[in-house]
Amino acid sequence: MKTIKVSVVTPDGPVYDAEVEMVSTKAKSGELGIMAGHIPMVAPLQIGSVRLKNEGRTDLIAVNGGFLEVRPDVVTILAQTAERAETIDLARAQAAKARAEQRLQDSTDAVDAKRAELALKRAVNRINIAERNF
Repeated sequence: MKTIKVSVVTPDGPVYDAEVEMVSTKAKSGELGIMAGHIPMVAPLQIGSVRLKNEGRTDLIAVNGGFLEVRPDVVTILAQTAERAETIDLARAQAAKARAEQRLQDSTDAVDAKRAELALKRAVNRINIAERNF
């Protein structure tokens, strides 16, 4: 099967760089599946997982927003933050989830509630990917 080069980059540096058969992720417009030869496009990403399939195995990366750029031979993901499944600190993610839930309960300000809601989504995403429950 043909492959496509994928690079996942954050402001802190590269997170992933490899040839894969397929990329699957959630854009704001919906679920995307990208293979070699895909039409060029740019799409904003949601908080979610990037699934990279190659030779029967799937690598998972947790991304917290950003953009996906597709060219026929290269996919570049520019993410605000990104973590490979195997590098996620599950205890830290669970603690972040508990803090966000507590902030949501205690919040009286709409801005604080929105920030806590986003923090909760990020934590749940990291937990799901670390546990492979996406």
